[in-house]
Amino acid sequence: MEANIISVPVEEYKAQIAFYTLGCKLNFAETSTISRTFDSKKYIQVDFDKYADVYVINTCSVTENADNKFKKLVQKSLMINPQAFIAAIGCFAQLQPEKLAEINGVDLVLGASEKFKLNSYLNDLTKKNITAIHSCEIEDVDNYNSSFSFNDRTRSFLKIQDGCDYKCSYCTIPKARGLSNSDTIESIISNANKIAENGVKEIVLTGVNIGDYGKGEFKNKNHKNSFLDLLRKLDELKLIERFRISSIEPNLLKNEIISFVNSSKLFAPHFHIPLQSGSDNILKKMRRRYLSILYLDRINYIKNLMPDACIGADVIVGFPGETDKDFINTFNFISKSSISYLHVFTFSERPNTEAVLLKNRVPINIRNKRSKVLRALSAKKRRFFYESQIGKSGIVLFENENKKGYITGFSENYIKIRTPWDPSLANKSLRVKYNLIDDEGYMRVEELVTI
Repeated sequence: MEANIISVPVEEYKAQIAFYTLGCKLNFAETSTISRTFDSKKYIQVDFDKYADVYVINTCSVTENADNKFKKLVQKSLMINPQAFIAAIGCFAQLQPEKLAEINGVDLVLGASEKFKLNSYLNDLTKKNITAIHSCEIEDVDNYNSSFSFNDRTRSFLKIQDGCDYKCSYCTIPKARGLSNSDTIESIISNANKIAENGVKEIVLTGVNIGDYGKGEFKNKNHKNSFLDLLRKLDELKLIERFRISSIEPNLLKNEIISFVNSSKLFAPHFHIPLQSGSDNILKKMRRRYLSILYLDRINYIKNLMPDACIGADVIVGFPGETDKDFINTFNFISKSSISYLHVFTFSERPNTEAVLLKNRVPINIRNKRSKVLRALSAKKRRFFYESQIGKSGIVLFENENKKGYITGFSENYIKIRTPWDPSLANKSLRVKYNLIDDEGYMRVEELVTI
């Protein structure tokens, strides 16, 4: 049945618009930036689970779960407002725009470059019978769009780099975002100051491959500045309390960077370093640029300098050809290492990648079983790390939300803290003494000292 079509000129009233982000911190930074391009005289931003005239979903291409969640979000939006205008933007919209356009209810699909011009595509919120697609070839994307999030007064995600030159066999990101490209140091510092002036205390540096920072700066593929150069400049800023480095490749995490963080005034002793597998056999099939010995060298160097540093890792289970022996090697590597916690991903076949053509696929039930095993290991590793901190103290930045009668926050070394709700603590940094780990895995504190 053909839906009733109602033409609603945006100019006549304030349209309600809602945003939802799938995927990484970089996507969050870009969604926030895109949302700020909408004139408050014409649009009112509302929560995604509320009635809206426009629902914008920033898509992710990393896993099949993200694809399925997109479909559910579209269905949810149409249940709230059957006449809602639905726009899909981001990585999956760049990779497979036609697939998104086939989903019932999607009116607009914008690719990697076009998403930053979303505002200009919403001149008319009429529900469409045919989905409009605007997506150029990724090789034609030649502009860098600075981005940062303002959704949380406690912390902000600041984009410093985009794209990737690596050719990992399972990854679609280079096809979704193009080659490695960097913001200028001047622009990054300017954005960091804007963030701090808004009352934000912590900035998380994010990108696709941030250790490759400097490549593509000024559209020049030679590095004018390195990632370490950027860190040194940011460490001189006066208005921000803490910087945190997001995921960084082990082969790009040089000892000089680790040493700098150790001596830094502002950078947190927290590293998230993708491992993906503890089996060299699988790392080679993945076309990663390191073997397990290099990874181990990096985390040992960190712990020798900063015994209390937190180290997170990404791991993929069920990669084609991953035998029981390969998985056991991964399990043992993580168990014996100083890794503090894991982000576990179950391998899913992504179109247009080398991995989708590899033989010896691991059955889904085996993938799920291995994922469950590593998630349990992650919980044990995190608890062991927390237990090593009991009796010590750290600086915690408390958040704004009342969570079941508690206020929570993170220490500089990424320990999640909670204490009875006190609104006066929100967005404040306090030195706390770690007392015990509660039944839900939080570190509980009693002694609070204002700094």
